[in-house]
Amino acid sequence: MKQKKMTKVFWFALAICTIFVAFGAIFPKQLETGTQQITTFIAKNFTWYYLLLVLVILIVCVYLLFSRYSSITLGEEGEDPEFSLKSWFAMLFSAGMGIGLVFWTTAEPISHAFTKTPIHKAGTQAAIDDAMQFAFFHWGVHAWAVYGIVALVFAYFSFHRGYPGLVSATLVPLLGEKRMRGPLGGTIDVLAIIATVTGVAATLGFGALQINEGLHFLFKVPSNFGVQVVIVIISTVLFTWSAWSGIDKGIKTLSNINMILAFVVLIVLFAVGPTLYILDTFTNSLGNYIANFFKMSLRIPQNGGEKFQWMQNWTIFYWAWWISWAPFVGIFIARVSRGRTIKEFILGVLFVPALVCFFFFAVFGASAIYLQNNHIANIAKEATETATFATLEHYPLGFILSLVTLVVIMIFFVTSADSATYVLGMLSSNGSINPASVVKVSWGVILALFALIMIYTGGTQAIQNLLIIAALPFSVVIILMMWSLFKALAVEKPRYHTPRHTYREILYKKNPEE
Repeated sequence: MKQKKMTKVFWFALAICTIFVAFGAIFPKQLETGTQQITTFIAKNFTWYYLLLVLVILIVCVYLLFSRYSSITLGEEGEDPEFSLKSWFAMLFSAGMGIGLVFWTTAEPISHAFTKTPIHKAGTQAAIDDAMQFAFFHWGVHAWAVYGIVALVFAYFSFHRGYPGLVSATLVPLLGEKRMRGPLGGTIDVLAIIATVTGVAATLGFGALQINEGLHFLFKVPSNFGVQVVIVIISTVLFTWSAWSGIDKGIKTLSNINMILAFVVLIVLFAVGPTLYILDTFTNSLGNYIANFFKMSLRIPQNGGEKFQWMQNWTIFYWAWWISWAPFVGIFIARVSRGRTIKEFILGVLFVPALVCFFFFAVFGASAIYLQNNHIANIAKEATETATFATLEHYPLGFILSLVTLVVIMIFFVTSADSATYVLGMLSSNGSINPASVVKVSWGVILALFALIMIYTGGTQAIQNLLIIAALPFSVVIILMMWSLFKALAVEKPRYHTPRHTYREILYKKNPEE
């Protein structure tokens, strides 16, 4: 089949990303300073916006669950789901998990409890309770609501209405087909691509740092930028080769194996670790999470200082990360959810993966807190990247579990990047389900360079800054996507009876010229 020529969206997005990479390589200090200033401005002036937006997205998802639209199929009417319930749940979890969950399951609770705390004094039982409930909060239904609404919009317009797989295409009912085929639509698609590149590159940056620290912890491999460059280059060769050759079955098999390995580590640590403490922590944390749900959702420390800085570094960072990842994860979830009703979709996407995330945090986080609280090991002094390995070494089979965890991170690195190159290729090729190999490889290289620039200009803090910046413009696009979805749903299932017309006639009756 003859491959389509590269689109203007591809060239514009690629140019912007290339300019950023070049600037970061030549002027790293200026980039670090500039991104920090922009992040500080956003945190000071838009914290309320991020909190309200993500809560509104969650409320919209819950409304759709009980609305008159809940029976609509995300596909053709009467179409059966493409995947079994078991396979669907597994893929939902793998989509939103990735390197990030492996990276933060130990480091986040330990940090909240014993280093910089959100509310109470470090080291107290109240601080430990806060640590676990905020970890649940950051990785719970709020995150999955952001993924879910973008995925739902994609699935509805792509599979139920037959629109191209583009962000701009989902806004046709709101802004008109003519505008979405022009510069405005192209700009929206470029914003989606930049958000995706930033979100995925951030994950790869975390992965490279943790792989390096894991190798250093286990085998005394030097921990420095040079080693991280080698890790990224080897991984880039692997996932770009996969993207070029299109070995989908190999990557799918690798992903399934990786999920099994991740759960093996989870189950073994649960068995050899402080099992009763883990169960008590899980139950107590779930109760605190539910009891303080809205308080956490809308909490802004009014006196500024360390507590406000904590919120910027954690809650706002996470909300920005989920928004940046939303196009990538959303498209993946949409593809595997074809044939589900809106009710099935919301129930599956919101609650099942969130509960699994809770248990991962309870097992890894509680195991680390148990060591710290009982003065067995000082996990709090460890770097974020080594906290998991430092925890595992104090339990039976620790070295083997650390080794398997390192393998899990490495595989997640490759499979996440490989999937991302496909999604970026689709978004920059007019929604083509078979983007040209050269397009996918180009995005693979850009992702690798982006990750390296993030590490080079300040490591974890630089990654957090870029995520918060990139998410802001795309958050506006998500608002428009929700508006567009409700406009289309209201036409398909009006509250009151209206004369029969075709979907497009009703949709465009105010814009006949379009």
